[in-house]
Amino acid sequence: MGDFFYKPRDGWLADVIPFHEDGEFKLLYLKDWRDKEKYGEGTPWFLLGTKDFVGYTEYGEVLPRGGEDEQDLYIYTGCILKADGRYHIFYTGNNFHFPSQGKKQQAVMHAVSDDMLHWTKIPEDAFYAREDLYEVHDWRDPFVFWNEEAGEYWMLLAARLKEGPANRRGCVALCASKDLKSWETREPFWAPYLYTTHECPDLFRIGDWWYLVYSTFSDRTVTHYRMSRSLQGPWTAPADDAFDTRAFYAAKTWSDGQRRYAFGWNPTREGEHDYGTWQWGGELIVHEIDQRENGTLSVKVPKTVGAAFATEVPFEWSGVLGEWSLKDGNATASAADSFACATAGTLPDVCKITAKMSFGSNTRACGFVLKTDESLDRGYQIRFEPGRSRVVLDVWPRKGDIPFVVGMERPIELKPDVVCEVEVYVDGTVCEIYANGQIALSARLYDWKEGEWGVFVSEGQASFATELFER
Repeated sequence: MGDFFYKPRDGWLADVIPFHEDGEFKLLYLKDWRDKEKYGEGTPWFLLGTKDFVGYTEYGEVLPRGGEDEQDLYIYTGCILKADGRYHIFYTGNNFHFPSQGKKQQAVMHAVSDDMLHWTKIPEDAFYAREDLYEVHDWRDPFVFWNEEAGEYWMLLAARLKEGPANRRGCVALCASKDLKSWETREPFWAPYLYTTHECPDLFRIGDWWYLVYSTFSDRTVTHYRMSRSLQGPWTAPADDAFDTRAFYAAKTWSDGQRRYAFGWNPTREGEHDYGTWQWGGELIVHEIDQRENGTLSVKVPKTVGAAFATEVPFEWSGVLGEWSLKDGNATASAADSFACATAGTLPDVCKITAKMSFGSNTRACGFVLKTDESLDRGYQIRFEPGRSRVVLDVWPRKGDIPFVVGMERPIELKPDVVCEVEVYVDGTVCEIYANGQIALSARLYDWKEGEWGVFVSEGQASFATELFER
């Protein structure tokens, strides 16, 4: 078990509701113990503080769940804002028992605070989906912002249209308010007939561009974004419309005034097994968001996270297959019609691997092996495939004809003889991969607990200038 990426000691972290003030990120999050018998039913909100995404202050539970007969037995995702010197939370009150009792499962609810630690719920401010427009039991994840142009507060919600193809009714609903108490439900903000639902909507602006962020579980289980020069749309999709893989979900964003970050979670898998069902909640993962010249977004590791791994660890290469030139941290092989691999000793449980990788023309694949052995019959591959312009995570042995771990794929432009800079962070079963300061690939490594790490090339030529760090 690792100890770098945050999770509560006695449970798991799910959706994060970020805020920044006085030099500190305040991260409200949904906590799940996965132990109803011991901790009871429902999910409350807890609060974390961090200045660097490395060290965290635990402020404890701040928004307690309601009882079994109350709307907010499960306090699901929402948002926080500060208005007139007071903090406001808008959150989802969810109760799975209510539909069978003829009550609505979900409502938007309101709480206020003067210090972010002690919150007062305002039950009379709760409101529900408008039944002529929306399905009544899907009304969640409110995100509130001040719309300067309209002169009012706007609230975006995850909702479902009342009519249309059942698996395409997902939409971003819109409500408006002058006082943060009374809300008018309007026509949907965005209803594209693309998904079952658009969870955890989030909205921000950089320069001339607005960005709409949301998460889905029907097309792909990922966090998407769309972009527009106007709040009225159209909301267009970039070529790569996701921040990460299946292993980074429900991301919401916030800025410290200089940089914007996406806060999501790397989910666990049932039975702690590589083929186990993905679960709700896991460890906190933070990506820094950059805007490219064309307005599209990229993600990279926050500088403070990279700097936390400062102790360089010496290692020695060992050629396992193929002919290698091995010296210090450098490894080069030519394997025009074969596979070549060199290993570098036992992979530490918590570490960072950095590499400047380049490859020759017509190279089929190259990359890294993790937690393998001398036979290379088990372990993981981080495989860059130039011909397919992608990087994937693979595991061996694997089932049937699945070419890599399902959902563990990210697009990336790869050019011969052009250096690709790679960072790999391993923290127990959590694996975070970044390339060229542009893309992230989050993953889990369960079945192989330990083993060696190294580099490989398949049907081509590749060179690696590699370093290994611990904290």
